[in-house]
Amino acid sequence: MSLRKSKSSRAEKILSVKEQQQKIDEVRRLIAPLSDELLYFCSDASISRFLRARNWNPEKAAKMLKVTLKWRLEYKPESIHWGDVADEAKTGKIYRADYKDKYGRTVLIMRPGFQNTNSAKGQIKYLVYCMENAILNLASDQEQMVWLIDFQGWTMASVSLKVTHETAHILQDYYPERLAYGILYNPPKIFESFWKVVKPFLERKTYKKVRFVYSDIPESQNIMSELFDMNELEQALGGRSQYTFNYTHFAHRMIEDDEKMEAFLSSGGSILLQNHPRAADQRQSESFLSDARSETSSEVSLSSYVSSPKSGSDGEFKENGGLGKLGWKSNGEDEAELRIDAIQIKEFV
Repeated sequence: MSLRKSKSSRAEKILSVKEQQQKIDEVRRLIAPLSDELLYFCSDASISRFLRARNWNPEKAAKMLKVTLKWRLEYKPESIHWGDVADEAKTGKIYRADYKDKYGRTVLIMRPGFQNTNSAKGQIKYLVYCMENAILNLASDQEQMVWLIDFQGWTMASVSLKVTHETAHILQDYYPERLAYGILYNPPKIFESFWKVVKPFLERKTYKKVRFVYSDIPESQNIMSELFDMNELEQALGGRSQYTFNYTHFAHRMIEDDEKMEAFLSSGGSILLQNHPRAADQRQSESFLSDARSETSSEVSLSSYVSSPKSGSDGEFKENGGLGKLGWKSNGEDEAELRIDAIQIKEFV
């Protein structure tokens, strides 16, 4: 990935259901013809995510989707198995929580301070494996996940700019609109400098989903209680659960999920098991447009919460002020987030 600043639209279009479908049909025309192998990855729900990532511009969305399809054919992310990445997982640097957030979204817990390998290739492969696994385990009415990044043990020595940029590239370009929120828990003071370097290379829609939470600022903990059942959340993350990462237990879960994935792939995506999350995708994909959320969605809006590191120079906490019940004032940069029509059907891509 080239180290270029990200360019993204600052205003998102809001289209009617009919207009959305017209855009989707246009993208499908632009990417035709497709092999049978790729048809599943180009459902209406998948195309919609690429369109939302490109502000409903069919030409840009089609270009983005073509690049992703080429990557999937070459990289084959759905074919990565636990045995391929097991060594990367030993310290619990990334793992899928055994609970979801209050809205049924998969939670990926990341501890970059627990890095245990030096291979950027291996680290990225494990990240992709975890992304695919997170999508596999989404609730049937969800298509997004939450990243909960714990900075325990993190130092600048933990940083690999190459891996960081590649992570942003994969998330934004190959898994658009999959991230609901990225929660940064207790980032140290030195992280501020790193954030200033990384932020320009993130699309605006991505960095506006980032929320900073500090255990020594009680108000910021409201983010955690809004998103998670505190009885399920680990104590290390401000919750009440005494759970700690157990490699053996996690490995068992991943091996079971590998079997689910194999069954799904061998069926050509036609499995119709009642409890299989991908099957729910398959059954509902044709009617997803009617499930688009309105601005009056009951889901919590965290747009008023902290979206920058705490810093006396860059901003100040503002309680009950113009940014809502808890906001971060940072040189006028924090605007109200515009609505994103969330199509609640999850699939790969």
